[in-house]
Amino acid sequence: MLSVKVRAAGQNTFDFDVTVSSPYDSATRYADGIHARSKQGTVYGERKLFHDHASEQPFTRDMYGIKVPAGVKSVVVEARDQKYGYGGKTVDVNLPGR
Repeated sequence: MLSVKVRAAGQNTFDFDVTVSSPYDSATRYADGIHARSKQGTVYGERKLFHDHASEQPFTRDMYGIKVPAGVKSVVVEARDQKYGYGGKTVDVNLPGR
């Protein structure tokens, strides 16, 4: 995980642009998902990635329309690897307007 941009998209709704770099990105093993979650682990939104990005490193994908309950001021954005699941470097993101 490299970086995250977030913007408000409506009441309690946010759009994320997530930039990921994976040293393992190949047709047999690649980053296959991203999600936004609370520090306690509640997942607010997820995007599955269905192919490798070996020729596109780093790469940016969006997660739009993510509903986050009122009162939550920040989320953790995390990438998923096919072999190890979610983990590695995470990015804590403050939600605009909160």
